[in-house]
Amino acid sequence: MTEAVVDIRSPEKPDAAVVRDALGVGVAVGLSGFAFGVTSAGSGLSLLQTCALSLLVFTGASQFALVGALAAGGGPLTAAAGAFFLGVRNAFYGLRLSQLLALPRAVRPFAAQWVIDETTAVALAQPTRRSVRIGFTVTGLSLYVLWNLTTLAGALGARAIGDTDAWGLDAAGPAVFLALLAPMLRTATERAVAGLAVLLGLGLLPVLPAGVPVLAAALAAPVVLWLRGRREQR
Repeated sequence: MTEAVVDIRSPEKPDAAVVRDALGVGVAVGLSGFAFGVTSAGSGLSLLQTCALSLLVFTGASQFALVGALAAGGGPLTAAAGAFFLGVRNAFYGLRLSQLLALPRAVRPFAAQWVIDETTAVALAQPTRRSVRIGFTVTGLSLYVLWNLTTLAGALGARAIGDTDAWGLDAAGPAVFLALLAPMLRTATERAVAGLAVLLGLGLLPVLPAGVPVLAAALAAPVVLWLRGRREQR
């Protein structure tokens, strides 16, 4: 398989520029692991459980959703279900990245751990397979290492902070998630889905068990797409 598989949108990019961009994303997002560590510890998870989530799950939105649901009083199964559905999107990322990276079979299971929003965004922005691989690897490695280190620091720091609710750190998870999501909402349809999801989540929060509103918010996508289809048929 040749380099032609990757869409050529610009001249070949220098390796140093790819590494610089990838490190920028990895460091910027990796630092938010501190917020997760503090939030997770404040939700009642132990240091080992908090670090295991970052080491094994390694997808920030799902991790924040899980500890947020547990902190709100949701059951483990409900919390895990919300985290799972948020993480399903990574499977679709993997379908595209498998074509662009074209990694040997022996390497794919390890690379799959790094298939997340940030590595996908950096990889898709590259013009050649070489730069795709560099961007994916540098972003994944820097983010994975820094995210886990700051998770540990946050979990340890939560003990010194004391009552995390008094500091308002329960808002750190949603704030980080919104900061990651906002730049991705480029079309009117995407913004409509996000807006309806917020309305569903907040509207159902007082009447449904903790964690369930997150699942219900997923209905925003098919509803908006259905309404768009109806409008286009007129």
